[in-house]
Amino acid sequence: MFSEFKDFIARGNVVDLAVAVVIGGAFGKIVTGFVDGILMPVVGIFTGGVDFSAMKYVLKAGDPAHKIAENAIAYGAFINNVMQFLIVAFVIFLVVKAVNRARAPVVEVAAGPTPTENLLMEIRDQLAKR
Repeated sequence: MFSEFKDFIARGNVVDLAVAVVIGGAFGKIVTGFVDGILMPVVGIFTGGVDFSAMKYVLKAGDPAHKIAENAIAYGAFINNVMQFLIVAFVIFLVVKAVNRARAPVVEVAAGPTPTENLLMEIRDQLAKR
């Protein structure tokens, strides 16, 4: 059983997946910083200074005096998460597109006969007719 597990771990796909998860986590933090720190403030300017991360629908108001927490639906955070997802999906699309282009087989197009070869073929055909 241990040898099977060792063989499973030694496969290139498992190692590649582990590397992808680690890099993806780090990339997710970069995208979060980009969306929260750069993109959403710009979007907020175009929407009249609206801060999406603070948007919420309060279901039940909190009371700090009685230590009752607010119950709210944070749809602004959801909007930020959707923006982050779209950015990550677009960047991954670009990476996959670049990898596919790099992996595309090089198709050699057979060059047509040169003018000299065409002339020689005409001479051959004329001689064959005699």
